[in-house]
Amino acid sequence: MIGAQWGDEGKGKITDLLSRSADIVVRYQGGVNAGHTVVVNGQTLKLHLIPSGILYPNTECVIGSGTVVDPEILIQELDMLESLGISTENLYISESAHVTMPYHRLIDQASEERRGDHRIGTTGRGIGPTYADKSERTGIRLLDLMDPEGLKKQLRWTVNYKNAILEKLYGLPPLNPEEVIAQYQEFSKRLRPHVIDCSLKIYDAVQRRRNILFEGAQGTLLDLDHGTYPYVTSSNPVAGGACVGTGVGPTMIDRVIGVAKAYTTRVGEGPFPTELNDSMGDALCDRGSEFGTTTGRRRRCGWFDAVIGRYAVRINGLDCLAITKLDVLDTLAEIKVCVAYEMDGVHCQDFPTNARHFARCHPVYEILPGWQQSTEHCRSLKDLPQAALNYLKFLAELMEVPIAIVSLGAARDQTIIVEDPIHGPKRALLYSNGQTLLA
Repeated sequence: MIGAQWGDEGKGKITDLLSRSADIVVRYQGGVNAGHTVVVNGQTLKLHLIPSGILYPNTECVIGSGTVVDPEILIQELDMLESLGISTENLYISESAHVTMPYHRLIDQASEERRGDHRIGTTGRGIGPTYADKSERTGIRLLDLMDPEGLKKQLRWTVNYKNAILEKLYGLPPLNPEEVIAQYQEFSKRLRPHVIDCSLKIYDAVQRRRNILFEGAQGTLLDLDHGTYPYVTSSNPVAGGACVGTGVGPTMIDRVIGVAKAYTTRVGEGPFPTELNDSMGDALCDRGSEFGTTTGRRRRCGWFDAVIGRYAVRINGLDCLAITKLDVLDTLAEIKVCVAYEMDGVHCQDFPTNARHFARCHPVYEILPGWQQSTEHCRSLKDLPQAALNYLKFLAELMEVPIAIVSLGAARDQTIIVEDPIHGPKRALLYSNGQTLLA
């Protein structure tokens, strides 16, 4: 399951929904720069690293090797869940997952400040520098935390190396290597019972024909290789990242589910063709409570962009979509949908991967009538106003992919299941003479 826009699509609720029929939920990339908000029995839970499948006592949760782990935040989440009576015994962490260190956060924040007008809009949580160390082969992994003597040797060298950068490049005070070592040795004691060989566990589950849900953070347009570079994250949220980030072969994955809002949002810098810098954008933000789970930053809001939607279908091989926050549009008399771009006088329907070209794109809209009545109590397609149903069908036809789930609010029961997104028919069976079927 992946985000089909710029992240923040409401994946937490959809993960929670799909976890009811999953034996294992696996997070395969990103770090504490991502966040899931789940509302259960009127209680709002905010998670950054632990999959929301942890709320189901019989569901196992795995943090894969492609994820970067901040032990301090992870332990805070463990404490929070356990204080609410939610068991964390079924949480497992890949021993080869890389660890976010204090110097990663400092370098991330200082680097972003130094960029000035060229800033990317990172969360400042140290994610980029953690992945950079992973690529540079100087990173610390969970298995290193489990080796006290080896950790001391490695961190004494690494912290002094990073201190040179902190002091000479950014003018920041140095870190004390012994304090960092002591802190992370304490973290290792708490996390040790959860650390496993992630790939082996998942392979064993596949052999036993257990149902596994791979969960991506962020969204397709924030992918390091396929997103709106350089305004992207430092990992691969696309569906292909699930294989690399967990150590499973691509033939083991048999379905890809995308999540998209009924409109579009973006956090941070970068081009956004359908952005609304007016009262309509403010209304979408306020009605949709569009503030980041991780940073609290106000999200930029705009109309649904079917160009990036089609791109997400292509890049991820989506079999079906979950559309979230349809209820946010309930009060509107008319709704716009971007069906193409115009760039330098040329009409284009395909997403331009060149960021400079993308920045020059202007949306080409089609206008649909709104329904101007509440959908929050709808629990089946027949309950929806006809205009809302027409809107969903229009999106499905534009992106040439069926819609399997419609979310109409934050609560678990505010959901329409059009078809079983996991066990239902594959995408090819949901088309007849080129016509997209919603049900």
